[in-house]
Amino acid sequence: MSQKSKLAKVQYEIQENVTYELKDKDGNIKPIFQENGLFRFLMNHNILSPHAPKIPFLLGHWSTEKKVPNLMTNAGFAGVASRINGSGAEAAFTYIATGTGTTAAAAADTTLQTELSTLGLSRVSATASRVTTTQTNDTAQLATTFTVTGTAAVTESGALNAASAGVLLCRQVFSAINVVNGDSLTITWKVKAA
Repeated sequence: MSQKSKLAKVQYEIQENVTYELKDKDGNIKPIFQENGLFRFLMNHNILSPHAPKIPFLLGHWSTEKKVPNLMTNAGFAGVASRINGSGAEAAFTYIATGTGTTAAAAADTTLQTELSTLGLSRVSATASRVTTTQTNDTAQLATTFTVTGTAAVTESGALNAASAGVLLCRQVFSAINVVNGDSLTITWKVKAA
């Protein structure tokens, strides 16, 4: 691929660019089911629910963390373009939201399907930074830890640019992360122009 072709092709993603880590009230890591490509394919085509039985080897494995690829939304691409050249009024994408929706993520999404606003899992302003993936500071990172105050099965999350409403940069749906009172759920999003 020529240098000119490389410059013309810009993508805002990294394979498996969002990480989830779950700890109990004492700070011990709790296992999370890391779904495999087959599970993701079946969820993305609404054949399998994020609440489907977690069958090791066939659909994934238990791990100390979950890594999931994001889906950039159409509105997210427009928001990034606005942020790059100042044409438009999009604010910085610094919020992380969680939810319980099970419909596969789609480019036309503008919100999470069922955003959580209670149980310590409400949308928050994350710690924003730049980290290195390939070139120095080439990746935008958002990270936050939710302190859970109830019981929920978290199945979706997204990055947005406002404390409420706002523009949805990206969204993903994944196999359920079951949380209980006292748990802490750390989510780290990485978005890179590649």
